[in-house]
Amino acid sequence: MKNIHNHQQIFSIDDRRELIIPGNLNETIQFCVNQFLEIGNQAIREKDFFTVALSGGSTPSAIFKELAKEGNREKIDWNKVLCFWSDERSVPPNNPENNCYSAMQSGLNQVPLLPEHIYRMQAEKNIQQNSLFYEKLIHEKVPNNRFDLIMLGMGEDGHTASLFPHTDALQVSDRLVIENEVPQKNTWRMTFTYPCINQAHHICIYVLGKNKAKMVREVLIDSENNFENLPIQKIGTEENKALWILDQEASSLLNEHPQKIND
Repeated sequence: MKNIHNHQQIFSIDDRRELIIPGNLNETIQFCVNQFLEIGNQAIREKDFFTVALSGGSTPSAIFKELAKEGNREKIDWNKVLCFWSDERSVPPNNPENNCYSAMQSGLNQVPLLPEHIYRMQAEKNIQQNSLFYEKLIHEKVPNNRFDLIMLGMGEDGHTASLFPHTDALQVSDRLVIENEVPQKNTWRMTFTYPCINQAHHICIYVLGKNKAKMVREVLIDSENNFENLPIQKIGTEENKALWILDQEASSLLNEHPQKIND
């Protein structure tokens, strides 16, 4: 096969997942920004609004920071962007660990989003009731419950959104949003479920940095269908493939097993 580190080439991992390595850290973030704008503008052209589910963490924050810069923020009509979140911690809305707060502080508070189009998860209280409310909101605002884009990251334990290893939410098949007890964190989280994530038009998993390289190899190469231990493996379907977007450092251990990834 060809070297998987060719820039801008999409490789097939399996029938549910694809992979692209745009380059170094900065090149990869710029790719993510351009992709966000392309998906968003296409949705706006087709139906006059763009539904996106955002994520917490350092990688999405870097993307939001770039999107807010002059030269980028003018490239999309922010009045037509509807922002949701794929998961939330049970902390107050002004807590730095709150995913909505983090996204806003990273740059989204510098773009002309309409306040009524910012749909934060209220996970700090009444989490069971509020997860039902958030699911109702998706039914009302997102056509066919299919987001145009869901932005995800990967934890060092193989979780994504707040789908943590060996938690009850991994088994939920009849809900879009659920409250999930996370014993390993001694807390509750609100999270999208697999059915919600896996029907999105675009599912993107952003993984950057050398500290994630070992888990990337574990999830994509060394272990198959190990969903209970590595929940992120269950993201993507044959109909709606997940696109893994890695920088060179995060993908640095994949060439040890090139036969597993086909172009």
